[in-house]
Amino acid sequence: MRVALTRLRRLASLTAATVAMAVLAGCHTDMWHQPKAKPQGANVFFADGKTDRTPVLNTVPVGNLRKDDAFYTGKVGNKPVPQIPVRVTRELLQRGQQQYEAFCMPCHGKVGDGQGMIAQRGLALRRPPATFHTDRLRNMPVGYFYDVITNGFGVMYSYASRIEPEDRWAIAAYIRVLQLSQYTKREQLTPEDLKKLQEETTNTESKP
Repeated sequence: MRVALTRLRRLASLTAATVAMAVLAGCHTDMWHQPKAKPQGANVFFADGKTDRTPVLNTVPVGNLRKDDAFYTGKVGNKPVPQIPVRVTRELLQRGQQQYEAFCMPCHGKVGDGQGMIAQRGLALRRPPATFHTDRLRNMPVGYFYDVITNGFGVMYSYASRIEPEDRWAIAAYIRVLQLSQYTKREQLTPEDLKKLQEETTNTESKP
């Protein structure tokens, strides 16, 4: 019995050694020390001495074709579009509110008056965060807000890498909602809105 176990052990050791030799023989150092061009490395083959090649003119990465200028830039003919190029729904406005509160509210404030927490906590600049409730911005085409979100403005940096195009339009739509919430003429209100306004005014005046 002991002789059989000894033979099995010797056979197992011999098998393991054979496998190890076969593996080592297949992994020659040339497999990882082979000539290759590394990104941003020098390359005497090209006239400019660089390995990286400039993409062919008008090359577009797969899945990144941007043919709709109005949707992807907020402009047509270098002018901001006057209307949102997507269907405005309750869901879009709710998404806009969510994204606005995540990215814009810290500076521009909950109602868009430029009194966000960052502004209140000492953002001392020659040009403080903008309020959306000025005649200039109320009359600005909606594509303007999309463009500012995309490219930044003043000390506000670009949010293009943080906010997808669809969400930029959602935010722009919500900014319009904020503007209407703070500046709506009486004649623009529906009878139902006028009734609610009158009730709220009455309740406010009746309080001590």
